Amino acid sequence: GWDLLHTSELPAEIKDWDKNHVRDWILGLKDVDDEYAQILYDENINGPSLQLLEKSDLREVGILLGPAKLIIHMRDELIKLKDHQLHTPGSCSGSSCKPYPFNQFHAAYRYKENNTLDVTETGALDLIEPCHEYKAFINFEGVTAEEKLNKYAVEVIRFAAACMNSRTNGTVHFGVGDAPDFTHGQILGTSVEDKEAFVKKQANAIEGHFEHKFIDVAKKCIKPPRFIEVLKADMTFSGKFVIEVDIEPLFLICKNKSFHIYNADKRKLKKTKGKELKSDEKDSRKFFYIRDSSSSKNLLVQNPSTASLEDYNKYIDNMNMTHLDQMRKVAEEKHLVTVRNSVQGSKLCEMLTGGSQSLDKSHFERYVLVTNKSHTVQRESLAFLLDMNLTAVLDFDPESSETGLNKMFEERNTNVHLPKEYKITGPVEDIASRLKLTRTTSWVFCNGGVKEEKPSDVDNWLTEKGSSIRDVVAFLCRKDVLPHKKFLIIFMLLSDVTDKNDPLLETFSMFLQELNGTEQILCICENKRSYAYWNDLIETRYAVDISKRTIYELSFAEINGTVLSLWSENRKSSRFLPACGGMVLLSKKMEGTMDTLSILCVNQCEGGNEDKMQLEESFYKGGKVSWWNFYFSEQPGSTPFIKRDKFDYITDTIIPDLCSLRQACVCFNILHIPGCGGTTLAMHVLWTLKEKFRCAVLKDNIVNYADVAKQVVGLLTYETSEQQAQLPVLLMVDDLQDIDAVNDLQQHIEKACLKQNISYKSPQVILMNCMRAESGLQTESTDDTVFIGNKLSEVERKLFEKKLEEIERFYKNAETFYGFMILKKDFSAEYIQGVVKNTLKGFNFKDRHAQLFAVLVLLGCYCKTAKLSVSVCEEFLSLAIRPHSGSCKVEDEFGKLSTLLTRCTAECSVVYDAVRVIHPSMAEHCLAELSTTFHVFKAHITDFLLTTDVFYTCIQGKEKLMQDVRNMLVRRHHSAENPAADTQFSPLIQAIAKESPGFEENVLLNAAKRFDKDAVIFQLLSRYHYLKKKDFREAKDWAKKARDLQGNNSYICDTTAQVIKHELKEALSNDKGNPIKADKLKEYLKMAVSATEAFRDIQEIARKEVQVRFLGKKDFSHYNTAGCVGELQVAVMVLDILERIPVFSGDELHRSILTQVLSGKIKIQDLAANDPKINKNTSYYHFLQESAGVTDLLNNLKDNMKKHFDFLDSFFVNLGSFYSTKDNREFRTRQEIFRCFQQYVNVCLTDSRELMKNKALTNMYKVEKARMFLEKKNADSYSGLLQYLSKDVSAASIGPIIEKVIGNYNLILNTTGPQDERRCKDTVNFIYANIVLNKIKPESNAFPYMSLLQQLCEMLRRTIPLNESLALHFLSVVMLWPETIPIYSGGIMSDKLGSYVSQLRNSFSNEMKPICNGKRASIHFYLGRKPGYDRLISQKEVDACAGSAETIATQWQNEKIWKNEKIKSILRSVTGRISRNGIVADTANENVKVHVSPLFKSKLCGKLDARVSFFIGFTMNGPVALGIQPVS
Repeated sequence: GWDLLHTSELPAEIKDWDKNHVRDWILGLKDVDDEYAQILYDENINGPSLQLLEKSDLREVGILLGPAKLIIHMRDELIKLKDHQLHTPGSCSGSSCKPYPFNQFHAAYRYKENNTLDVTETGALDLIEPCHEYKAFINFEGVTAEEKLNKYAVEVIRFAAACMNSRTNGTVHFGVGDAPDFTHGQILGTSVEDKEAFVKKQANAIEGHFEHKFIDVAKKCIKPPRFIEVLKADMTFSGKFVIEVDIEPLFLICKNKSFHIYNADKRKLKKTKGKELKSDEKDSRKFFYIRDSSSSKNLLVQNPSTASLEDYNKYIDNMNMTHLDQMRKVAEEKHLVTVRNSVQGSKLCEMLTGGSQSLDKSHFERYVLVTNKSHTVQRESLAFLLDMNLTAVLDFDPESSETGLNKMFEERNTNVHLPKEYKITGPVEDIASRLKLTRTTSWVFCNGGVKEEKPSDVDNWLTEKGSSIRDVVAFLCRKDVLPHKKFLIIFMLLSDVTDKNDPLLETFSMFLQELNGTEQILCICENKRSYAYWNDLIETRYAVDISKRTIYELSFAEINGTVLSLWSENRKSSRFLPACGGMVLLSKKMEGTMDTLSILCVNQCEGGNEDKMQLEESFYKGGKVSWWNFYFSEQPGSTPFIKRDKFDYITDTIIPDLCSLRQACVCFNILHIPGCGGTTLAMHVLWTLKEKFRCAVLKDNIVNYADVAKQVVGLLTYETSEQQAQLPVLLMVDDLQDIDAVNDLQQHIEKACLKQNISYKSPQVILMNCMRAESGLQTESTDDTVFIGNKLSEVERKLFEKKLEEIERFYKNAETFYGFMILKKDFSAEYIQGVVKNTLKGFNFKDRHAQLFAVLVLLGCYCKTAKLSVSVCEEFLSLAIRPHSGSCKVEDEFGKLSTLLTRCTAECSVVYDAVRVIHPSMAEHCLAELSTTFHVFKAHITDFLLTTDVFYTCIQGKEKLMQDVRNMLVRRHHSAENPAADTQFSPLIQAIAKESPGFEENVLLNAAKRFDKDAVIFQLLSRYHYLKKKDFREAKDWAKKARDLQGNNSYICDTTAQVIKHELKEALSNDKGNPIKADKLKEYLKMAVSATEAFRDIQEIARKEVQVRFLGKKDFSHYNTAGCVGELQVAVMVLDILERIPVFSGDELHRSILTQVLSGKIKIQDLAANDPKINKNTSYYHFLQESAGVTDLLNNLKDNMKKHFDFLDSFFVNLGSFYSTKDNREFRTRQEIFRCFQQYVNVCLTDSRELMKNKALTNMYKVEKARMFLEKKNADSYSGLLQYLSKDVSAASIGPIIEKVIGNYNLILNTTGPQDERRCKDTVNFIYANIVLNKIKPESNAFPYMSLLQQLCEMLRRTIPLNESLALHFLSVVMLWPETIPIYSGGIMSDKLGSYVSQLRNSFSNEMKPICNGKRASIHFYLGRKPGYDRLISQKEVDACAGSAETIATQWQNEKIWKNEKIKSILRSVTGRISRNGIVADTANENVKVHVSPLFKSKLCGKLDARVSFFIGFTMNGPVALGIQPVS
């Protein structure tokens, strides 16, 4: 009783049936005679009464037991089925759909649950169009698998025989519902545990039910079953299938044949011949089925009447069968497939490339794919997508990562994203950078399926996910994300879109709105059917004709071949990396993961079809060199690429020397004047060595170095095994801001090598740092640095002459090859000036292109890396950009000015095309010419740049432009050649002030309007007002605005204090009165109090800042000392004020009184009481005492100044930069501190006249005088003493001072008793002073080393004051490091060395850790080979052995300094083993093992417990290891 359905149209609910419906239902039941239907009709049985019937009721009206039981059973099954249908989620009818293509088995087709097939069950139509029969084929509870298969087989055989006898094509569908229980043609799906079982059962049934002579014919007509996946409403697989069997009775196969089938398997009947067979003859009867309307009718019914036999005989009559055969033949001939030529292949090429007919040179720079669920068959022909370098894929298949298109892209690098990640929550460029848009394909799962995001069905998708997809679409269509009109949206329909609510249709609508039309949309449909659905829906909903933007006549195989043909051989070919044994294939996926690197392959450029003339022309005009330029120069008929003089030195000397070092990552520098060919030389080196090294270029300088390091190590180890040697990576970095950035990158690479446990005996990565030189002065090459200047050598000049001859032979416009000619003519100012004058003739700043040119010139001059995006230029010039290659180019709009411009690529968070001036020198001369000849001044251009809104609209490159403009206004130039030079403003602002005095204010005010949320710009305006205009009220207003924006930034908040300080400074400068009047004193001291409080506020903010940075471990900005220095500067001004009032001015006595007051030895009220001029000075005394703030300031002035001097000494002496580079700003800060200290000494440190008069206090006077001397010489602290080691003055001038210092400490120690509270500090400083003296002047009479050692040991036995712990324990570690002869290292005291190291580190952590962010502990001494003073080697001694100051930085960087034989001869080599936290160092004392930290953890080579040798450096944070080498 499985067949509950029949062809009559019945109401869905049984309760709605009338008696006619009941009769029709009974008539449709098998094995129930028609007479019983009439009985129930006569009894007026309708739907409600049918539901109440019992078996006994049926017996009462004359229905036999058998049929009665069947009717009740079928009624119950129907009710159960209806109930199931009612409570099944999603059982409501969906949209209509086409059936699976007839007689196909590999079509990319699926059904969706509850959709309905748009064909009805029919009889024979035109014999070719298949008739259909639907079977729900569900509710198999309690049924065996064999019974289910039997049911399937019986239905297939019956339907097949009917179609074959009717000569019509047909399809029987299992898992498709019918009325009344379901919507007619409703997709239900059925579970299939074993597909093969259905195939076998069908074949077996054909053999068992067809006559033997027609078995082969039947097998040809009845196609194997196909199993079509059924998707749920959310497009995920339901686990069910629709099983379909196609019947195709071809004329040649079925001609003159009629097909009878056995009701039972005839093979089983043969085995049971005889009695058993006779008793059940009905099982052996034959049936003859034909298609009759929507059902299969048997013409050989049981107990046939005369009429039915007559029908049968008439049907199988030869004349009738011949007529049927003839009809079939005609139908087949009529439906022969005609092959039609399509023009859509060329249409596809045109639309995909924007008319260029080449994907290498496509008008479209970016492609976005929008697609839905794919099929296995399709994916075989979608290989072209892998090479499309898609910017984003909007994938609506929730199972894509498991079985779909995303799975196919596993061989490419993609970033999986959810739509919500595209929501704009901050700067657009930050979001694009986080998504890695334009660098790696962003795969957006638009209907869940990843990251625990559940898919939505069609009806709910818009409300649940629609808004987030709109965010994606809006983001991608922004002008500042993808280039305007230069990206193409490809809608690829891999599944039919038939529902008006389909997410793909909604997404099309979003793109249609964002792009204002279909010009940038290309639709690809698999066939006409798919296109018809798509086109009808779009036309109905949006009234848009997409026929001209759609490809639907090509198969995916044809599309695949067509698109692949649009690439050059170079783009299609494999890329190879060098390896020790030959070459390895670089997979696209691996190359995609290394998105920060541009990898140079062994076969780079081979097979390419680039335009040689165009590329060389661009290069010679001033564009950046490309790999193609080197490639073309090696081709027959070309002269070789010009080899610069330094080329051979780099390849034959520097790199081989570096390769001899035992260090994971080494570095060398190419310093060059901008435009002189430094970058070209570096790339030439890479090109030449591409077979010996794995070469790459860092794409973007503003990138996470940890990511770069990881990718560099990935390139190093790619396709290598542990047993194989690895070819080193040669990585070029270009235009990094400073050498510290290079060092930082090097450290990250070494850490990454360490993390990957890469063992090495030679460098694994070589950094080639190509950097602009600060100075144009030619310098000699060193071991790891070459300088490329603007003067060619004689050899180079001849090569340039030869190349010029070749250029003039091939190019008619060689006179415009300015980049080449500027270099050839040694940057001749006369030549550049001539070109500029000639090109700028007729320049008119009113013209749009002239204005844009002026802006480009300004940017090129004051921001060397600046460029304008092509999109910005197009927008400014109002170019009508169209999405095809015929649209106008930006360069053409500049006319003859275009010869001074070149196109380039900007590698920022979003990669885009840009325009810049060809050469920095050209920009400078253009700017000068605009000023002198055309009176277009820098102020005008800057103002125009700031006030023209189009530059800052939502457009590609806007963020970079804003950053460049801001840098031009804000960034000051701190010269290494003249660090003392005061650069108050940026070079641009200073140039404007010089050229157009006063206009700089307008520029800055417009900058504040443009950057209206930028605290630094507001700070700049404040600085301008207090430094230049002396308008302190306005300055305070701007400082407040800046602080309101960034109140937690100490550098911004510092401006408020600086305004008050400068206001006080200006007031004192303008006050010519001497003495200062009382009312002015009051005003000045109030300002001083305010400034002091403001600077103390800055100190507190700075402390909080470094704590946050230290915990975050990402921001390595230094502690801001401006608050401390500012308070000192104000204090010095207060001293100046006090010296200029009658109370303290005049003779030495009054100065001495001031010293006593500041020292707290005389109180103001006491001074007033004893002042003979009290009447005259009353007003001064009154104010000095009346204000609590002023009193507090004066009482603590000296102590506070001393506290800051000591803190700053400790900060600058004990902490240094991570690398050995000089900080020019720090140099100026220390100079200012020294100036303040000198003033402090002059006023606060004068002799006490009271002590001088009192003979009884002689000893006290001597001690006081000695302490005052020590403080004057900054020798009263260990940090002040250590400073003398780094002072750049002769030993002859410092030596006598330190000798006096020692004498004074000796006097103090001999005069004061052991209980003196400063005894410990004095002794410690005494030891430091002797060590410093010996290092500065070895021949001096320093106290014997052993005497100092004895004093140290004695100090260590006593209680150590907490504030002296750091200084004392540093000495203990330095002096007690065990010697071979124990007495030279404190004997048994050295046994406690490990404890002293631990205490030293704890003390450092307490004192310095809060402020050491971005710095490391300075090395004060190195462990030397000899005992005594000679065991301590100063940094100066090491530097003296290393050579010139220029080479020291890079020698440290590459650790070549530790290979220096002079240095090795004075330093002691120590051995140890690698531990988890560093190195456990061996010492001469077997009982003493010391934990030593490597200066850089990345230098720690070898595995745990491996033996290493190294040198020891002593810092306040404990001993550090340098020059670490493995011990064999």
